[in-house]
Order: sequence, then structure tokens, then C-alpha cells
Amino acid sequence: MQIVIQLPQVQIKKIQQYYQTKLVPNGPAGSIFRAKTANTTITAYRSGKVLFQGNQPEIEAQKWQKISKSTSGKKKSHAAQLPNDFQSWSVIGSDEVGAGAYFGPLTTAAVYVSHANLNWVKDLGIADSKTLTDDKMRAIAPQIIERLPHHVVNLMPDQYNKLQKKYNVVALKALSHNFALSQVVEKINPDYPQGILIDQFVQSKSYFAYLEKAQQKPIIRRNVFFSTKGEQHHLSVAAASVLARVIELDAMDQLSQEAGLSLTIGAGSNVDQLAARLLSRKMDLGHFAKLHFANTQKAQKLLK
Repeated sequence: MQIVIQLPQVQIKKIQQYYQTKLVPNGPAGSIFRAKTANTTITAYRSGKVLFQGNQPEIEAQKWQKISKSTSGKKKSHAAQLPNDFQSWSVIGSDEVGAGAYFGPLTTAAVYVSHANLNWVKDLGIADSKTLTDDKMRAIAPQIIERLPHHVVNLMPDQYNKLQKKYNVVALKALSHNFALSQVVEKINPDYPQGILIDQFVQSKSYFAYLEKAQQKPIIRRNVFFSTKGEQHHLSVAAASVLARVIELDAMDQLSQEAGLSLTIGAGSNVDQLAARLLSRKMDLGHFAKLHFANTQKAQKLLK
């Protein structure tokens, strides 16, 4: 599996510095540097192309795709292409959480906010959902569920690990977003959204390519927009973000209870310790965690 992104030279220098301790000698012709992490080989070329290869190249590549949008000085986000009055449209928005966390599910939500419901959603106080506390989101989510058409795809680790053998993480995101959106479209039929806004995790061309490869028909192509920080451009994405987060938190509570441990969201060294404790108890790690993460190997080494 490999991913190629195009970046300015100033950004490539920052990437080289970031991977300074993981650089390897003798890169290919035309390359600036080559580095290796536990699961990915990163090669940067003088042409500006950066190649990510390995078991999970999307995790490393996404770090720099997002950074390049915010530091290159150019407005590369699709947000710049949104209609001027987009915030007042009737829109289905989608967002996902959990892709970078070792324990717990990959959770994707889609929510329809019609023009008539915009003020009601605004009064919930979720215009900038990323700043809300977990308790606040837990209070808001039931109101979203009761009033707004929605759908959630919650891939718990058991199912996630099975699917990950066939699809990479970005593909799983694309398939989950598309399915959640399709279910909401069916729920509001015969009404139809003026637009769909996907919180951007990959370029639109790649998104549709993943669907085509998996033989999953895209819900629609007309008026489908992709934007980073989508919750700032329409309340439907903010609502989807809240709903996805609360479903993730509930799943983590369930898994923690089953594990007899307080499992945390993330992928740091504390997660390695928790995974090692589960292994030492002869518990099925795949029931609790995304096994393709490097944390699995690190946990196994802690037991030796």
C-alpha cells in the first residue's frame, strides 16, 4: 500500500526534521531523504512528491496533508469553494472519530440539518463542537438523536480488524461516511438535501476512488463538498461530530467494563501498558483494540 502527496519544499524540510531520528541512508535517485517508522517508509523527492509506503501509510500521510493546508499559505481546502450562503442551506454533514486511537471503535456519524432546524441546532451551542466537554456533548447528543435525521456507523474493534485486512483506514473512513450519508438520504426521502458536507480526511478524487474500488455506489456526486474543519462551515457537521464522539465514549465505557481497566483514547505509551496488561491476562486484544497499530507490537515486547 502506498500514498503519494505533493508538498512545497519548505514543508518537506519540516517533515525531514520531524523524522530526524528515523532517517536511513542511501535513498533512491532524486530523493531528498528516506525515513522509516515502525510501519511506514517515507521518501521525499526533489520534485516535491512524498511517498508513504507500508502497512498503514495513511496515518503518517494524513499528518502532512492536514499540516500543508494550514501552513502553505494557500487556501487548498474545499471550504473556499463553498457557496456564500452555504451555512443557511439544508445539509447532511458527516464526521468521524477514533481513527487515531488504538482502543475503541472507528465511529462515523451523518446528520441532516434543514434550514428550518438551523436556529434550533445553533441554540444547542455546538457551533464549534471541538471545544465542547464530553459531559456537554453527552447532554446534547440525545436531543440530536430525537429531533434530527441521522445515522451512525460504529465499527467496534472486532469488526474493524476483520475489515482492515481488506481495506486501509482511509478506505474504511470513505465507506463509513458514504454508508452513513446514504442512510440519512433514505430517511428524509422524498425531501433531498441542498448539499452534503464531509469533514475532509482525503481528497475528493481519492474518496470516490475508494468507493469505486470497493464497489460501493456513492450516494450522490452533485453538491458534495469536502472541507477540513467542516463544523465551522455548517452546523450539520458539528452535530455529526458531537454524535460520533458520544457513541465513541459509550463504546469505550463498555469496553473498559469488559476489560476491567479504564481504557484511554489515544496511541501513546500509556496505551502500550494497558494493552500489555490485557495480554498478560490472556484476553483477546482484538476485541478491544485496532491490531494493526504499532502499539500491538510494543505491548507484546513489554511482556518479554
